[in-house]
Amino acid sequence: MKTKQWWLRLVQLNLGLWTFGLGAALMVRAHLGLDPWNVFHQGLSDLTGLSIGVISIFSGVVVMLLWVPLRLKPGLGTLLNILMIGLSLDAFMAVIPDLNGWPLRIGALMLGVVLTGLGSAAYIGAGMGTGPRDGLMMGLNQKFGWSIRVSRLLVEIIVLASGWMLGGVVGVGTVAFALCIGPLVQFFLPFFQKWWALGPKA
Repeated sequence: MKTKQWWLRLVQLNLGLWTFGLGAALMVRAHLGLDPWNVFHQGLSDLTGLSIGVISIFSGVVVMLLWVPLRLKPGLGTLLNILMIGLSLDAFMAVIPDLNGWPLRIGALMLGVVLTGLGSAAYIGAGMGTGPRDGLMMGLNQKFGWSIRVSRLLVEIIVLASGWMLGGVVGVGTVAFALCIGPLVQFFLPFFQKWWALGPKA
């Protein structure tokens, strides 16, 4: 692989992760519900007093450790996913204030969901390793023969329920994310895969 292409893919990976972080921050500030993992992160943040981004980084490390019995190996994209999403989430939270008024909150929620889908497609399409949470679901698929859909559903139900019990915000945003994230990634991903000619199309 040419060095120039590798660096361009690395730029795409990081832009995707920061785009994801921006989308997540907008959803937090909308106060209308988060994706399952960030419901969990927000609940732990409220409990510990640590920022949601720092909790996200710690959570990513713990999830990656679960790869060991599944015999998965992290890539550069895995490590950057753990670090950059947490850092970007905190960075954007520092500059985006709490939003008031239903139109603004709903608009932020919608934009946040779209940006998380775009960011996900960008970093997946860079082909430099899956995120720790996606990798866990793939590992469960390989280890136990569960489908990716079943693996994802089981894991996200557990983290969502745990986050809700800890005080994380569950709401219309949680439902919107669940319904839209798959189609959004599927919509955006072929562009990035075609750009680098990596992997099957969505």
